[in-house]
Amino acid sequence: MGYTFIVLGSSILAVLLAGYFAQKYLPPPKPKIVGIDLGTTYSCVGVYHAVRGTVDVLDVQDDHQCIPSVVAFSESGQILVGYDAVAQSEHNPANTLYDAKRFIGKVYTEAEIAKAQKQYPFKLSGIIIGTLREAAANNLSGPVTKAVMSVPAEFNQLQRNYTRKAAELAGLEVLRVINEPTAAALAYGLHNKLGLENVVVVDLGGGTLDVSLLNVQGGMFLTQAMAGNNRLGGQDFNQRLMSHLKKVITQRYGDHLTDKEDLQSLLLHVEEIKINLTKDKDCEIEVWLHSLGKTFSEKITRTLFEDLNRDLFRKVLEPIKKVLEAVEMTKDDINEIVLVGGSTRIPKVRQLIAEFFEKEPNTSIDPELAVASGVSIQAGIIGGMWPLTVSAVELPTQVKKIHL
Repeated sequence: MGYTFIVLGSSILAVLLAGYFAQKYLPPPKPKIVGIDLGTTYSCVGVYHAVRGTVDVLDVQDDHQCIPSVVAFSESGQILVGYDAVAQSEHNPANTLYDAKRFIGKVYTEAEIAKAQKQYPFKLSGIIIGTLREAAANNLSGPVTKAVMSVPAEFNQLQRNYTRKAAELAGLEVLRVINEPTAAALAYGLHNKLGLENVVVVDLGGGTLDVSLLNVQGGMFLTQAMAGNNRLGGQDFNQRLMSHLKKVITQRYGDHLTDKEDLQSLLLHVEEIKINLTKDKDCEIEVWLHSLGKTFSEKITRTLFEDLNRDLFRKVLEPIKKVLEAVEMTKDDINEIVLVGGSTRIPKVRQLIAEFFEKEPNTSIDPELAVASGVSIQAGIIGGMWPLTVSAVELPTQVKKIHL
């Protein structure tokens, strides 16, 4: 019996030593599974690297890690994706696909379909996911066939199944679907904390606002409450600035700006201004308006941008209050506030959230990449990449989202 234990102990030691030396001296294996964040407005793909235990969110298009979730079909039959699709959207609205995620797995009446067709005149497909898969394959120099995907916590089983089917159309097998707030918490390492944490995840993207309250302990995630506004996001902030600039142009030149190319060009500059104002106190817009035969230039300050959107920014707090009320908690019960989505980069949004909770939110990760980073970590765990870490276990919940 003693001899048996000696042999067994020696075998275990040999395995551990082999693993140690393999991890220390052999080249790390290439990631086997990618993590995909299919967003309503922007989408991206990432991978988890063995040994160093880090995530890379991959370049997808023209050095951009995140691409607009937009697909267009030209008159010649060419398929345009991301920024290329956005660039021609004003001239080809009936064949430009956007906001597709809103429709995944939903069942509509004939009246609702007719209404949706007026607002969204296109057919849906898995082309965006296919673009992400191809980008990952190019970055990894090999085929990509498996993925972990994130979905909104409010998605029902039908919507989750159709998310998988969209990926199948793009040639991907989805090994697991996890909730976006869970992915964000994974990215911030909250699954590694020993005690029970009450975590509020504020996800403010280009078109939607979602707030979730999670209980997190030892890799287990329980969604306690959800609230949000499906019609509030960065696009709304852009439109406020866009309307202001159009008024300035009318006052300055005595003519309304109606040319589609000029409007599209101005809108692209507005997006750039919004991004610049997250870092700078002011910036200059300069754009050639061919329909007016003039170069329009104007200095935009962060203060002006905040004034134009003051009421919209304050709306971010409404679902936060709702989730706390739903579980009868106060702001003092919250251990962590996690920010997700590109629009949470806006200084005023961060300030309002910090003032409400009387503590700074966690911003150690780029909020636009947080969900992609989290699903990539989960993909690495499923793929057996070392160093091994705790996998996310999402406990079942019957919580319904409170819509504002």
